[in-house]
Amino acid sequence: MKTIEIIGYKRANLGKQEAKKFRREANAPCVLYGGQEQVHFYTPMALLRDLVYTPDAHFVHLTIEGMAYQCILQDIQFHPVSEMILHVDFLQIFDKKKIKMQIPTMLIGKAPGVIQGGTLAKKLRKLPVLAYPKDMPAQIQVDVAALELGQMVRVRDIKTEHYTILASPSIPVASVEIPRALRSAAGKVEDVEAAPSKEK
Repeated sequence: MKTIEIIGYKRANLGKQEAKKFRREANAPCVLYGGQEQVHFYTPMALLRDLVYTPDAHFVHLTIEGMAYQCILQDIQFHPVSEMILHVDFLQIFDKKKIKMQIPTMLIGKAPGVIQGGTLAKKLRKLPVLAYPKDMPAQIQVDVAALELGQMVRVRDIKTEHYTILASPSIPVASVEIPRALRSAAGKVEDVEAAPSKEK
């Protein structure tokens, strides 16, 4: 998994007025927790762009006034109207402690059902995963090569190695849907076959 570098600066005060001042100056108020103590800091919003506005999952190498931390983005709050970043939570991670992350899914293979006229649909773009940092996948590969029309891949069908998907095994992740036109055509064929033949 890729790592993004972010530089932060400690906050002297934690009041709302200072937080508003940071935002006016295009800085995002942040907090790092999960270690021995919480660290309140701010960082330029521009540095968060590749971390926040992407479907990919990343680790974060955070440097705050000379101190380095390995962490992940845990939560982010946006303004409901302007969508400006209001606050960001980071979780410090450690090699021997498992973490939970939302990992994007990636469909691989060619489904026979698509060749037959079906539509391949990704039901879940991300899945919650539990793993040690070294085992955390950048993507979860979902093999659709065996899907016929109307079939689907569920969570239980995904092969995992050294990590656990924290979702119900029965949840569908991808499917080959039958288009309405194809379903209608199939229905007409069935009606014709079921109709009684007229013999003279």
